[in-house]
Amino acid sequence: MHSIKNRTIRTAVILTAAVLAGMASASATAASQFELGIHVLLHQRVDLIEGKNVGLITNPTGVNRQLVSDIDLIAHAPGVHLVALFGPEHGIRDAHQAGANVGRYNDTQTGAPVYSLYGKDRQPTPQMLKGVDVLVFDIQPVGARFYTYLYTMADAMKAAAKAHIPFVVLDRPNPLGGIKVQGPVLEPEYASFVGQYPIALRYGMTVGELATLFNAEFHIGADLTVVKMRGWNRSMYYDDTPLQFVMPSPNMPTPTTALVYPGFGLIEGTNVSEGRGTTRPFELIGAPWIDAAKLAVALNEKHLPGARFRPVHFTPTFSKYEGTLCNGVQVHVLDRQSFNPVVAGLTAIETIRKLYPKEFEFKKADFDRLIGNDWVRQDIEKDVSVSEMRARWQNGLSKFELVRRKYLLYH
Repeated sequence: MHSIKNRTIRTAVILTAAVLAGMASASATAASQFELGIHVLLHQRVDLIEGKNVGLITNPTGVNRQLVSDIDLIAHAPGVHLVALFGPEHGIRDAHQAGANVGRYNDTQTGAPVYSLYGKDRQPTPQMLKGVDVLVFDIQPVGARFYTYLYTMADAMKAAAKAHIPFVVLDRPNPLGGIKVQGPVLEPEYASFVGQYPIALRYGMTVGELATLFNAEFHIGADLTVVKMRGWNRSMYYDDTPLQFVMPSPNMPTPTTALVYPGFGLIEGTNVSEGRGTTRPFELIGAPWIDAAKLAVALNEKHLPGARFRPVHFTPTFSKYEGTLCNGVQVHVLDRQSFNPVVAGLTAIETIRKLYPKEFEFKKADFDRLIGNDWVRQDIEKDVSVSEMRARWQNGLSKFELVRRKYLLYH
């Protein structure tokens, strides 16, 4: 009897080991097949930049799988001349805080002039483009509409179109995958540098796919080439790739931050701390006047799919409530497939307002720009449920999904 039992256990162990080995082998195969746009450019499409003066729009996320910067890769590519660098918000190699002004200077490693596209000039001027034969864009976005890098790309495409300079986008994964599309579509009258075009809050596209949509749907007219990734499919989140996560901006430290950002980024448009000045921005929210345990109970009673809220206390080192103890919650994502960050973020805002009607305030202009309309804020103020708001934005979301399908480059 014991012998049979032992043989059964040994067989189970062997089968389990075989399954795990198979999974590891499949994972290794997928990893070996995956390549970023920058790799494909330099190994298969170097014709796009060979013999040309290149202007590169990038930041610290513009690296290959070995974490070498595009700046250095292109600067040392045979027959390629890197003549100008363009930086979005937060800078080229640096990580300046949100809104910080970054002036013109020369890159210390390549000597190329560096121009900021965040500040007085939002797109390259004719003077900046003098002598540039092709503009290359390689920046990692985070999958949320209110991220300025998307509009740095769009504005640079406009400048390239005017100057009759080809524009090349080196594609990168959407950290939130390429399937789910969530939240309201921006209404044109609320267009700004945190939302320039009517796309969904969580748009479910790569930066290359967005470039093709922007170029065609909004009549930019750039001579656009997207250098596609190899081995990426729409179901892949960032940690399904072999890539290391490089912070796209100082307050976007992890893929989980990106996952909650489309909803909890809306906290910026209120007088509640969105966790800036902590090590978990957007996952931590709170204020001095909140009862942490009470808020956690109220949110967990909503039974939001894929989410759990834990009471926390934190003291921001900068931004809202700098140096002041805040009480609130940390959002923990238990199941990212069922988690809807937009619904969760709006539910958190709605709940805090109901619990603390005297203390809670909207920063109206900021919130409306982020959500892309004024009616969501007004509905919250009228105690309209998030489920009713969601039903209201669904028609616009369905229309966007139809447009979006035309520009998908991956299965």
